[in-house]
Amino acid sequence: MTWTRATAARVRACWAASLLLSTLLLAGCGSLSFLTPAPEKAPDGPASAASAPTINSDRADYRIEVQAPDELRLILLNYLDLARFQDAPATERISSAELARLERAAPAQARGLLETEGYFNADVKVTRENGPNGLPLLRVSVDPGPRTTVASFKLDAEFGDKDKRSASASAGTATGDDEKAAAAELAALREQWPLPPGTPFRQSTWASAKNAALARLRADGYAAASWRDTTATVDAANNSATLTLVAEAGPRYRLGEIRIEGLSRYQADAVRRLATFEPGEPYTEKQLLDFQERLQKVGLFEGASVEIDPAVATHDAAPVLVRVKELPLQQATVGIGYSANTGPRLSLEHYHRRLFRFGGDDWVAKNKFELGPSLKSWEGQLTSHPLPDLYRNLVAGTTSRLRTDDQTQGSWSARIGRTQESPRFERLYFAELSHARVDSTILTSSAEAVTANYHWIRRDLDSVLLPTRGNSLSLQGAVGYGRGTQTVLDATESGRGPFVRAYARYTWYRPFGKDWYATVRVEAGEVFAKQVLGVPDTLLFRAGGDDSVRGYGYRTLGPEVSGVVTSGRTLLTGSAEIARPISPKYPALWWAAFIDAGNAADRWKELHPVVGYGVGLRWRSPVGPLRVDLAYGQAVQQFRVHFSIGIAF
Repeated sequence: MTWTRATAARVRACWAASLLLSTLLLAGCGSLSFLTPAPEKAPDGPASAASAPTINSDRADYRIEVQAPDELRLILLNYLDLARFQDAPATERISSAELARLERAAPAQARGLLETEGYFNADVKVTRENGPNGLPLLRVSVDPGPRTTVASFKLDAEFGDKDKRSASASAGTATGDDEKAAAAELAALREQWPLPPGTPFRQSTWASAKNAALARLRADGYAAASWRDTTATVDAANNSATLTLVAEAGPRYRLGEIRIEGLSRYQADAVRRLATFEPGEPYTEKQLLDFQERLQKVGLFEGASVEIDPAVATHDAAPVLVRVKELPLQQATVGIGYSANTGPRLSLEHYHRRLFRFGGDDWVAKNKFELGPSLKSWEGQLTSHPLPDLYRNLVAGTTSRLRTDDQTQGSWSARIGRTQESPRFERLYFAELSHARVDSTILTSSAEAVTANYHWIRRDLDSVLLPTRGNSLSLQGAVGYGRGTQTVLDATESGRGPFVRAYARYTWYRPFGKDWYATVRVEAGEVFAKQVLGVPDTLLFRAGGDDSVRGYGYRTLGPEVSGVVTSGRTLLTGSAEIARPISPKYPALWWAAFIDAGNAADRWKELHPVVGYGVGLRWRSPVGPLRVDLAYGQAVQQFRVHFSIGIAF
């Protein structure tokens, strides 16, 4: 073929058409699924772009170091974004670009965190270095500067019904009988304000101080109190803060009628008689908490709550709302236990909370049986439901057989009286007829007596169940007439006559140092009588055991007659103990060290104290402390393990 210009033009046109047609065909074929390779399937489902994991190939691995005072260092390590992301899982780790952004933002974020601790002029720098294993090391250096302190505070409150007073920030706006109470309350708020001038200013203490002041207002009778204004003005240049607070205290509440919910088995009087306030009295939170505690301890209710209706419209006679959950009419409990004093035991306890009605009042019956190799006993008690002034009538009886070492004591008693219990005091008045007999290999004694008794307990403690501060005092007094006999070998003596019995027990609790706690106990007693023969053994004294002198057996310390330990007329024991938590991780588990001393005798000049000392463990359980002690009795030169639960008053 002859190649001409026309031929060349036709060839170029054919090539262009062929190229265009090929491009279109390839584009169409690319849309057909059978001609495109299938993507790999995910392990748990069909293949798709959404289900396939996204892999960040630019994850940043780095370490961070914070140079600051210990308290501030912990805060920055806990809340600084740079610190939080350094140990993030691989799938959540940030990219290099994000790390650079956080690095730039770290100084401002750190300064914001430091301001909450009162440091408003902190200097924060972040530098990057080559760390171990080739990882970047980001070093956060902090110079906190001086801490801001409170320069001054102004605390005011508006009292009374705001619709009946002018807007003013002083106690003088209250009217009527409540004006003096309002002025006293405002003075107390100012005096007890926890952020006085010179105190370091921190955001958390500022918030807690406001909450505490408002809670005091509400607890002291102003149930509708709220903050109208709270302002903290910080002068960063002078590192000082000025605090201004105005409380809307509102009207003073007075107590109204008692409304009870949840009663079906027991009488409403059993609830109302436990209230120590009258309608019209000014309201305080403590009054209601004491009322609630008495309801919970009366033995009729599983739970109880007491509160007032906070509606402002009824503040002159705010209803007292009492909600109770009743215990069953009858209840039986079987238990297995162990005591270092008396060994193992099986116990059965039965309550009937409304056995009968007498004299217009319901009565509770309680029976308790204990059966063990050393002690077999029964305690029975009839108690009236609460009476006016927190009194309850009481009829009770006991019988027991106790074996210690080579002696056996059998006793019984019957009493009638009245009891009164308040949050701080307990009182018990009763007349009692008692009998006791002691048998041993060479000695036998038997006596009975009739007595008039008074028991009194006062508690000034931060907690009745788990005390750490305060003191308790228990006093007992009895006047009686007794008669009895005593046989030693073949010689028998007898005697009768009046006697007086006195007993006291004082316990002191005090924290000291850092997480250290001290307990000191002293007890003493004496029976005044011409002849001890006429006094039952249960009214005389012995020492030794868990709550007496540890390191010695229960009731094994006392005067000896022909080598046999007997009960004496005088008693003196004491104990000193220090304790502290074993670890901050287990604050309820304590270790303790102690020393005890004491004895019982017939005369003070014959009383020769013996010493026991040792170490122990304490578990501060919700029902009271569980104690396990290993004690060494110096006089007997042997170790003894002691177990006990609860606090003895």
